[in-house]
Amino acid sequence: MSGFREPGFADRQKAAQDARKNLLNKFKSQPGPDDPAVAARRAEREAIAAKRAEVKATREAEKADQKRREEEAAAAEAARIAREAEETAAKLAELEAEQKAKRDARYAARKAKGKRK
Repeated sequence: MSGFREPGFADRQKAAQDARKNLLNKFKSQPGPDDPAVAARRAEREAIAAKRAEVKATREAEKADQKRREEEAAAAEAARIAREAEETAAKLAELEAEQKAKRDARYAARKAKGKRK
């Protein structure tokens, strides 16, 4: 059995040259941009990208529509709350006026009763 042989400079240089040559051959063997298979793959990728953009635009439109509906609902809710607050304030003012009228009537009755004597 032979032992491990340390590769020398020439061996390493030849291995590097072979690797570069294999890489160049691999690159050259690839089809060019005018190849029908490459054109078909590119067209397929472009179709997928167009479909993706269409779906994204549809989704954004749906999000904008949903946001608009939520804003309208929030505005309607704010208007309802404001209307209820106004009604409550009006009822409170009416109650206060009624209480004041009763109080004034009692006071006037007490005054009138005191003057009769």
